[in-house]
Amino acid sequence: AVKFLQLLPLGSFQTSDAFVGGDLRYWSQVTRWSLDLLSRHKFLAGIYRQPNGNVFASWQPLLDSSLDQERLGKFSQLMPSACHAYLGKENEPESSPSLIPPQELLLSFLSSTIDSQVRSWLEEPSLPSAVSPIQEWLKALSTTAEPLQGEPSDVARLEAALQSWTTPVQQNLVTPNSQTLGQNLFRTCLVLQPPTKEEANQGEGNWQLVYCLQAVNKPDLLVDAQTIWQQSVGVLEYQGRTIEQPQETLLKGLGLAVRLYPPIEPSLHQKRPSCCELTPVDVYEFIKGSAWRLQDNGLGIVLPPGLAPGAGAKRLGISISAEIPKSKKQERLGLSSLLKFKWELAIGDKSISKQEFDRLMALQSPIVEVDGEWMALNLPDVKAAQTILASPQKQMSLSVEDALRLSTGDTTTMGKLPVVNFEASGALKQLITNLTGNKSIELIETPASFRGQLRPYQLRGVSWLAFLERWGLGACLADDMGLGKTPQFIALLLHLQEQELLDKPTLVVCPTSVLGNWEREVKKFGPSLKVIVHHGDKRSKGKAFAKVVKGKHLVITSYPLVYRDLTTLQSIDWQGIALDEAQNIKNPNAKQSQAIRQLSAEFRVALTGTPVENRLSELWSILDFLNPGYLGERQFFQRRFALPIEKFGDTDSLRTLRSLVQPFILRRLKTDKSIIQDLPDKQEMTVFCGLSAEQAKLYQKLVDESLEDIEEAEGIQRHGKILTLLMQLKQICNHPAHYLKQKSLGLAGRSGKLMRLQEMLEEVIAEDDRALIFTQFAEWGKLIKPYLEKQFSGEVLFLYGATRKQQREEMVDRFQQDPEGPRIFILSLKAGGTGLNLTRANHVFHVDRWWNPAVENQATDRAFRIGQTRNVQVHKFVCTGTLEERINDIIESKKQLAEQTVDAGEKWLTEMDTNQLRSLLLLDRSAVIDE
Repeated sequence: AVKFLQLLPLGSFQTSDAFVGGDLRYWSQVTRWSLDLLSRHKFLAGIYRQPNGNVFASWQPLLDSSLDQERLGKFSQLMPSACHAYLGKENEPESSPSLIPPQELLLSFLSSTIDSQVRSWLEEPSLPSAVSPIQEWLKALSTTAEPLQGEPSDVARLEAALQSWTTPVQQNLVTPNSQTLGQNLFRTCLVLQPPTKEEANQGEGNWQLVYCLQAVNKPDLLVDAQTIWQQSVGVLEYQGRTIEQPQETLLKGLGLAVRLYPPIEPSLHQKRPSCCELTPVDVYEFIKGSAWRLQDNGLGIVLPPGLAPGAGAKRLGISISAEIPKSKKQERLGLSSLLKFKWELAIGDKSISKQEFDRLMALQSPIVEVDGEWMALNLPDVKAAQTILASPQKQMSLSVEDALRLSTGDTTTMGKLPVVNFEASGALKQLITNLTGNKSIELIETPASFRGQLRPYQLRGVSWLAFLERWGLGACLADDMGLGKTPQFIALLLHLQEQELLDKPTLVVCPTSVLGNWEREVKKFGPSLKVIVHHGDKRSKGKAFAKVVKGKHLVITSYPLVYRDLTTLQSIDWQGIALDEAQNIKNPNAKQSQAIRQLSAEFRVALTGTPVENRLSELWSILDFLNPGYLGERQFFQRRFALPIEKFGDTDSLRTLRSLVQPFILRRLKTDKSIIQDLPDKQEMTVFCGLSAEQAKLYQKLVDESLEDIEEAEGIQRHGKILTLLMQLKQICNHPAHYLKQKSLGLAGRSGKLMRLQEMLEEVIAEDDRALIFTQFAEWGKLIKPYLEKQFSGEVLFLYGATRKQQREEMVDRFQQDPEGPRIFILSLKAGGTGLNLTRANHVFHVDRWWNPAVENQATDRAFRIGQTRNVQVHKFVCTGTLEERINDIIESKKQLAEQTVDAGEKWLTEMDTNQLRSLLLLDRSAVIDE
């Protein structure tokens, strides 16, 4: 169990496949605390006696530092109620046992965890055959815990000796019997006091380390040693507090302190020690090397404000002010663009001149006083400052990336000196405040040439893209599926076109399955954009490609072709590069990912519907494409962010990473209040898919053979042949295995529809949404069910005509009610198109079409009905270049009329003559998606 808790990731890894409860995460955090205790040697060998008299050897946690005592308090306070859960035994009385207090339960867990881990690391010692209590105890510390054997008097002497040995820390040791941790009301404290101002100015006078007792729960309450020695009593009353055995407590603490900091030993030879003197060099060494160790062992330390660790510490550093050079204000900048800046040496928030710095150096002391406050001069800081002062200004540089890192806190040094103050001005200040979210980005106007209407959140998205493009910064638009990322990017290009800034082509790289979709979307929303699709075996290459691209605004190609045609694509001076479904480059070692990174452009955009912030490797890959080098090399990113966040739940690293990537990622969810009010309750989208070469070959062959038969047939026989042909062509459009009656689908690449369905379902699953998939073919449902179960490692429900009533009810109940239940439900149109309430789904896929709007709408209403609280997205699949596309165009162009004339299903198609039928069924070879 301990190993499992150690390995349990604590970062943002929760998925629908693995949900870790609060109690398990709590104990995992406590287990990591135990590892920290072990790494700091915060444990001792000891023994403990059970109520029945048995004595056991054990390794016992030592919680003597203020850090660990604070953790104990917080962990006790934050313990989830589930940690107290008790599963009663069979036939046990119903009355539940009383809850164990949180601190007692926590101490018991720590004790057993530390003990088991130390034992697992030790080998059984080789001891003489003659067994004594000590030898048996030593052996028991490395083996399975059994009661110590031997004469009771011998065991008692061993117990007394160990207790005497641990007396100074006894109340901070944790045994399996511990119910609470012994609380020191007062502890020994060392207070560092500087010389007077006069002594310091004359270079005379040493520092003093004054011995005191300090109230643990009120650190500013101090009782100095002189006061303690004046009262020769067992109990001291001081400022309303009662201190028991003050002299003994002080001496015990000093006895521990001298072992950790030997320089105080001479002062302890005095009868009544009260302080010791330190030189400035001693003080520096004490602060840097000993103070933390004393604190870690339970002693109090009080330092002057400027010398105390943390935010109050004063340190020699550099103050920087920066702005964009006038010569670059009209240019498109980038992260590597250099800025105009000034710098000064500073201590804290106060700038110091070179003359003041030279004065401090002349004191030849590591501890100096500046404006009445003491500070330590770190030797590396002094050397860095001397190097900077001796270097010409032109050797120092500051980029936009440096400025952004300084403003987010990711970078804290320049020239090896800490940056104690950074100030941006002018346009640079505007850029940083916009990027860091402190100021909203100014909205642009909807481009006049944009066909359609941008919703308010979409206009904000386009404005954000335009803002980052203007600065030459890469942008990741990561809106939820269905929020219109493609129209937003098209609007960006139209905005640049209207600003007369779109003078070179932009490359869009997308999955092969959506090439047709992109071309259609561009023609629909931005018809003024000249677009070509770089695809197919007849695509242009080399110089011919350069001629074809000339004068075009947009070139659309697929991920595999970027690798294959890299040389051709590198020959073009691209204005921008956009990656659709950018998660396709999540593996940076893949050939297509490496090829894409070799393309250069003035701006870069990534479009993705998946929550990239939850997948750190994917996040790095996308950000490294957008802004190369911004998050460092991959190995550095793994060490600096991925490992601490995903394995150890490091909130500081997570906070830093978020501040770094937040400026370049815009993600809106359908559930956001500012978004959902802009959306219709139901969104219907046509998803255009290409055909694989195998599908195209089957389709063409079937059309050629069937049209000859149809032309010779008449009457009812002709009608029947046409309907059979239409059904078989739809099967081919689904998948070759469906038409060929094969038992499995094989690879997804055999079918354009299946490729696109899988890609879209990946986004649905990533968002923890649920989906209905409607088909008119039960055989098709039987094929895709096992395929999707394998792809998504989970159960997929399938309801069709042969499903029994009880099974049907169980399926619906699991889909609707079970939070951990299946999230994909396949239904045949006839069996599942009516009578069911499936409002848990917010995505509906019509993978093959009945071409009867009334039937399809009825099926859609399984999800879009009373009880549905979310926006429903309806995805209607259509194969381009086939009868599916042409029938879809007919219906869309005459929608109201089509709902009347096509209501009878596909019978109207049987009334066409052979020429009409041939033009409807003709295969457009450009729709074939094979590379």
